[in-house]
Amino acid sequence: MPSAGGRLRAADWLSLAAAPTFALMASVTALLGDARASAICSQTGMPSLLSGMIPMYLLMAAFHLSPWLRRAASSPR
Repeated sequence: MPSAGGRLRAADWLSLAAAPTFALMASVTALLGDARASAICSQTGMPSLLSGMIPMYLLMAAFHLSPWLRRAASSPR
């Protein structure tokens, strides 16, 4: 059974994976596009810059940047 420290390190690495994964998903969605998914997201009737899959992935990447920011702030220069 892994130690508590081992689990913490695994969780730290997993939290670092979230932002790049969402950024990659936004890039792939922008390049390949999926009209069906965009149609589902735009059914609200209220057009917004925040509707659609690409802005959603970019916002999720931005919200998951905090582990990267903490890591950058704590690294020696």
